[in-house]
Amino acid sequence: MATLSSAGSSSALGDRLHSAAGNSIGAATTTTGARTLSQHKQQPQQQQLTARNTRSWDYVAKTMIAGGVAGITAKTVIAPLDRVKILFQASNPQFEAYAGTLTGVFKAGRDIQRTVGLRGLFQGNFATVLRIFPYAAIKFMAYEQYRNMLMPTRRDETPYKKLIAGSMAGVTSVFFTYPLDLIRVRLAYETTATSYTTLLSKIYNEPAATAATSRPHQPVSGLESRMTPVLKVSNFYRGFLCSVAGMIPYAGVSFFTHDVMQDFCRNNIPWALKPHQSRGLPDSNGDYPRAELRTAAELACGGIAGAVSMTAAYPFEVVRRKMQVAGALDPKVFVGMWETAHRIYFTKGARGFFVGLSIGYLKVTPMVALSFTAYEKMKVLLAIN
Repeated sequence: MATLSSAGSSSALGDRLHSAAGNSIGAATTTTGARTLSQHKQQPQQQQLTARNTRSWDYVAKTMIAGGVAGITAKTVIAPLDRVKILFQASNPQFEAYAGTLTGVFKAGRDIQRTVGLRGLFQGNFATVLRIFPYAAIKFMAYEQYRNMLMPTRRDETPYKKLIAGSMAGVTSVFFTYPLDLIRVRLAYETTATSYTTLLSKIYNEPAATAATSRPHQPVSGLESRMTPVLKVSNFYRGFLCSVAGMIPYAGVSFFTHDVMQDFCRNNIPWALKPHQSRGLPDSNGDYPRAELRTAAELACGGIAGAVSMTAAYPFEVVRRKMQVAGALDPKVFVGMWETAHRIYFTKGARGFFVGLSIGYLKVTPMVALSFTAYEKMKVLLAIN
């Protein structure tokens, strides 16, 4: 009996030890599982605290690439229309009879194709591509930077600030790329094949830049001789101030209208949004990524932005084109912005400031639509949207 009692006591003690060990292992497992679950819960929160660094060189470089690709894509598509529009704006004698007619653009394009060939419709487009890539790259990059400075969070966004950011971006891009634009316009104005080196030399040596400082029958001072190359470079900036004056409403209204139309589509037109989009994670400011629009909606937003901004800035563009080609008509003198505007009004009245506007709509509406759409697609591709 004693033996059986002792055996029973040992068995009971073993059961208690086994139970305690099981409880200890279970508690440890529970603690480990809770710690793992806690770590998983913390991971999304850590991602939420990470905001995109819009001042980083990586972000700047990617926005410039996206903007440059968008610019050359849009410009190449509408290059023939751009060539004809410049001929109309500058009142080229060979094509002035076609200006203002419904079929004028097609007749002008036909004459160019017959005279020079298909290449004639794209004359100056290489200079356009060389200019538009840095121009569009700087413009879109500058807009993103100015926008982030003026509106660091979505709660800071106002129409006035968007207009300012767009205008500043346009002026910044024009300042760095204006000489390339003047070369493109002069190439488009020439109705005969002209090499780049010949045109560059011709513009550089036009006497208008040094005419204002020259003194007949007096020796040239050492300072003047050293300043001559600098003054000659100013030949590449004919119409620059007019361009800046026109870029302020053009770029400002363009970016502003595009943003307003995008927000309108996101908030009021459900079918304009791409289906099956995840909301994503907010950044440190609590702002979620903006929902992507369908391609058709993007094109519509860009097209409306292009038409509105074109109307606001077109008179400035007509004056600027006249000033840019003035060197080809009279290379000895500079003609100022106000004097050019006065001549246009005196010869053609108020209508003279809107010559070629219809072809401008045909060109700018698809160009801006393609540009903004390509930029948005490139932002998605480069993961900076």
